[in-house]
Amino acid sequence: MQQYVFPAIFIKEEDNSYTAFIPDLNLTSEGETIEEAYLYIQDYLSIYCSYVNKMNEEESLIPTKFEKIAENFNSKIVMLVDAFVK
Repeated sequence: MQQYVFPAIFIKEEDNSYTAFIPDLNLTSEGETIEEAYLYIQDYLSIYCSYVNKMNEEESLIPTKFEKIAENFNSKIVMLVDAFVK
């Protein structure tokens, strides 16, 4: 089993829902709460990484350092999201 970890940005919307975005992979998901948005983006990341592994393109799964993402999005919530791939 392989683990991938990417920084994700969480944005609180006007309706109090959250949008989660992984800029390295251009993946976006939404949730009613930040916890839900986290789980959805984590699932999406797992599916994406599984597909990339099957296509033998793992070299595209290199994350940007957390500090750089946090610096570029300093007014947003930034968290690490992990995915496990068999």
